[in-house]
Amino acid sequence: MNIKPLADRVLVLPAPAEEKVGGIIIPDTAKEKPQRGKVVATGKGTKDEEMILKEGDTVLYGKYAGTEIEFDGTKYMMMRQSDVLAVVEE
Repeated sequence: MNIKPLADRVLVLPAPAEEKVGGIIIPDTAKEKPQRGKVVATGKGTKDEEMILKEGDTVLYGKYAGTEIEFDGTKYMMMRQSDVLAVVEE
């Protein structure tokens, strides 16, 4: 990975969107944006806010959180740690 977030930002790989619901195939234009993903890189935090997320965490984030980034053909979300709503423990 060549992307290193700065300060309190995290790079998240979104989970894939639902392809089918009850046997009905959903077209790309109607798919809902996923709100769950895996942290692939983190910044070091700031002097006021330490980084509590770590690589490999599965997180939930707001519908309009972050900025979509495409790198080497893969879409990621770059967001502040405060945009993350929860860590999913499996």
